[in-house]
Amino acid sequence: MPPEHAVEPHYLWFVRGMKGIFSLPALILMTSFIGFSAFALESGITRSEAVFMTLSIWALPAKMILIGAMTSGAGLATCFLVVTLSSIRMMPMVASIVPEMRTAKTPTWLLLFLSHFVAITAWVFATQNLSKVPREARVAWFAGFGMTLTAVSATIVAVCYGVVAAFPPIIAGILFFLTPVYFVSSIWASAKQSVVKIAFVVGIIAGPLFAVIEPEFDILYAGLGGGTLAYLFDRFWLRREKASAGEGEA
Repeated sequence: MPPEHAVEPHYLWFVRGMKGIFSLPALILMTSFIGFSAFALESGITRSEAVFMTLSIWALPAKMILIGAMTSGAGLATCFLVVTLSSIRMMPMVASIVPEMRTAKTPTWLLLFLSHFVAITAWVFATQNLSKVPREARVAWFAGFGMTLTAVSATIVAVCYGVVAAFPPIIAGILFFLTPVYFVSSIWASAKQSVVKIAFVVGIIAGPLFAVIEPEFDILYAGLGGGTLAYLFDRFWLRREKASAGEGEA
């Protein structure tokens, strides 16, 4: 007999997903959007533009990159390219979550729609909680969480856009900085393989170095370098150690 929750209406699971905005990851992200409102205001971005960015681009780092490109005078094609390159990092997250939500009856268009709401916060929260939701209800649950988080964050941007002007700059900066601090902690805590932690450490060290050496491509170089070094270390060191240990036990 299927679990009791599996036969419940999907709208109930949608509501349960909505309640996820009261979780720590969501609360930190929504607080960070107050800082984003201040950044948008100081950069000359209008309230409507900031809200549109939140709804359409969603990922907070991508919006920061877009605003930085716009204020630097970059053209439309350049802005499109940098946001696209920034958003490619979401592909592994989507690839890891979608199979956990999909059933034989799930339409492809619905999965494509829900992939828009996959970012670090949604990925971390879903990774921690999807296993607790019946597979048949996971799409409804994630839709409730992702859509509600996006709508509430856009509302926060709309409401706080003018309010943050009265904040001291240090306060707005602290609010915005909460998100990367949480991201760093969450990624480290959720890493299940040592190679992920190696890449993380290399990236943390290489990031500031490349910011001084090659500030225009620091994130790209640090990311590629960290990932490549971690892969090589895992390929030629960790795996050999595991193989040697296995042979020794045999």
